[in-house]
Amino acid sequence: MRDRYSRVLQTRGAAAVEELVILAGVYAAISGWVVHFSAARPELALSNLVTGIALAVLGLCMSMAPERSRDLNFVVLLLGAWLIVSAWLVPTADAGTGPILSNVITGACVCLFAVVAGGLLMSKRTR
Repeated sequence: MRDRYSRVLQTRGAAAVEELVILAGVYAAISGWVVHFSAARPELALSNLVTGIALAVLGLCMSMAPERSRDLNFVVLLLGAWLIVSAWLVPTADAGTGPILSNVITGACVCLFAVVAGGLLMSKRTR
């Protein structure tokens, strides 16, 4: 039991980063209404909603079991990359500056969080 608690405490830094993924997912889900582009660009708002919910659920799963979340970091990285490029790939008339900046910044943060959490988990495994 002590070994298990020591392993969990060693991966606590990665879990803290993964909790930031939850916050970024929640923001991505509500960004269509926060940045006010949900009425003008409902396809992009729906894409952000689905991606944000998926990020929040993955972040929750990864923070509950950080020692088993190394494989999920790749999925979070892909979802962050999708947030970056979705402003241009989702069919809209004109994405505008607000949605593009929101998606690019949120996606970049999610990608950074996934890389940092994966690096922390890999460094803890090698010790």
